[in-house]
Amino acid sequence: MSFRMAEDDSRPEIHLPADVDWEMLDKSKFFFLGAALFSGVSGTLYPTVVLKTRQQVVVKDTPCFKMAVSILRHDGFKGFYRGFGTSLMGTIPARSLYMGALEITKSSVGFATVKMGYSEAKAAAIANAAAGVSAAMAAQLVWTPIDVVSQRLMVQGVKSGVKYNGGIDAFRQIIRADGIRGLYRGFGISILTYAPSNAVWWASYSLAHRAIWDGIGSHLKQQEHGGGGSGSGSGFKPDSKAVVAVQAASAAMASGVSALVTMPLDTIKTRLQVLDGEGCDGKMCIGQTLRRLMKEGGLSACYRGLGPRWVSMSFSATTMITTYEFLKKLSTKNQDSCGSLQ
Repeated sequence: MSFRMAEDDSRPEIHLPADVDWEMLDKSKFFFLGAALFSGVSGTLYPTVVLKTRQQVVVKDTPCFKMAVSILRHDGFKGFYRGFGTSLMGTIPARSLYMGALEITKSSVGFATVKMGYSEAKAAAIANAAAGVSAAMAAQLVWTPIDVVSQRLMVQGVKSGVKYNGGIDAFRQIIRADGIRGLYRGFGISILTYAPSNAVWWASYSLAHRAIWDGIGSHLKQQEHGGGGSGSGSGFKPDSKAVVAVQAASAAMASGVSALVTMPLDTIKTRLQVLDGEGCDGKMCIGQTLRRLMKEGGLSACYRGLGPRWVSMSFSATTMITTYEFLKKLSTKNQDSCGSLQ
């Protein structure tokens, strides 16, 4: 892919590797390798998810470091991986749904928006936002039950009064107490959390990615005018390290925006899925949960766990996007997918 700043055609053209779209992928390799790669990423970042979840359900605001020390003292290192086995079980189907919906939507919406006359930048942002929404909604069919079980295991002994002997026992007890709907507690708020979160993230990522490359283009132009560049009209072709660095920076920026926008919804969702028997005739509800949070600490209570969530999202997104692009290259069918797009 190559682009030049529209408002200044004198800027050097930047030649990026061509995008790999849905039709160019070997689907079986894409899903299998994706599940393996993202399982490793999830395992690395899981302790930050445990910290975030515990901070969200405790009444008193507890610093992240103090919470981590408490977990180590009472449960040892394994305390940071409570519920991980259950979470890992949902990785393959959830990631398959997520990546499939993401690529199909991005490809179809991107094509439609370009035909409607939108610029490449706007078309990419719209396609990425739409893809994020559809991917989140598809994945939540699997992730919500996994979230309910794994989060209850994370806070066991801290807030939840019910004792579970592992993930399978938690599934059984939840179904016995509330039926299948117990596994989908907070499904609506999960959609309200993750759909806009993904839309904001993917749209922000697209805009940040283009803005960074535009900035690099401006810098190259200044170098050329100052005599520091080659002055050739062939443009600039970044190496793989530069491409990965820009992807990582764009992902971190998008994560910060997304975390700030959707953190209150994530806190409400976590409490709905974890806490039983408080208000609403024995069931937690959104209004009751929000009132309790405001009583506990005002708006800041809705942002408990923001630090761990931002760190988790940033590292996860940075690793995810670089791994994701690498995965797409590995899964490309034998065809010429590396030429430049004009």
